[in-house]
Amino acid sequence: MKIGFIGAGKVGFSLGRYFVGNGLEVSGYYCRNVQSSAEAAKFTGTKFYDNVAELVKDSDVIFIVVPDGAITENYYAIRELGIGGKQICHCSGALSAAEAFPDIRKYGAEGCSVHPLFPISSKYDSHRELKNAFFCIEGDEAAAAEWKGILDKMGNHTRLISGSAKSEYHAACAVSSNLVCALAAESLSLMGKCGFSEKEALSALEPLILSNIRRVLAVGPVEALTGPVERNDVMTVRRHLECIEAGADREMYRAVSRKLVELAQKKHPDSDYTEMRRLLK
Repeated sequence: MKIGFIGAGKVGFSLGRYFVGNGLEVSGYYCRNVQSSAEAAKFTGTKFYDNVAELVKDSDVIFIVVPDGAITENYYAIRELGIGGKQICHCSGALSAAEAFPDIRKYGAEGCSVHPLFPISSKYDSHRELKNAFFCIEGDEAAAAEWKGILDKMGNHTRLISGSAKSEYHAACAVSSNLVCALAAESLSLMGKCGFSEKEALSALEPLILSNIRRVLAVGPVEALTGPVERNDVMTVRRHLECIEAGADREMYRAVSRKLVELAQKKHPDSDYTEMRRLLK
């Protein structure tokens, strides 16, 4: 199996290097930015292509690793080049293989989505941590099963999911990753009003954040829950609302706290959270 990459950004760099490091054969890279594809090829010890047709010809599997909105456009550009018998893959968490690659079976190829649950933030460093990534895979049955087997052998944890569940799946990833950044930003803003610089606030909050997330991962969010909502401390939550600027920030606090009330009620089924719910409405 020879794997070619269309696109040479952080995902392409990282997956290519990770695959090569685990004994898979990577044919090389094609990208509209010639310098990027040459750089990726050098980084992975593979070939730089200035013609996409040559990459398609030399590859059994083609990973289209471009922004989500450009995946199908790139698929359309290669499907007339002779993709019969090949696998066409993408790494989007939001798009299913069927959405990204319309009518792929008509062209004799198979489509597959191979998504790492991992924040690939560096072209040059993230590949070192991909061994810890969980991969969710969906698409044509044979291709999905093959990639599950490959990644399992590489030591990654994997799961096959349905293409119809991709929106829920990606929303779950965003809540656990991206939305946490918004909560952290609000926390830093409030600490700033107490006289902390951002660096000082991050240092002060680090033990709290790490201890809490470890607890969530160990026992789940219900058992890990602490704080004024869980204690049904209406006065403290009211004071929080009063000190948070009206508008989006206050509504964010209300919305997240309403979810916490649901968790608190599960943890303390005999407690009456009526007044808390009324405050947060």
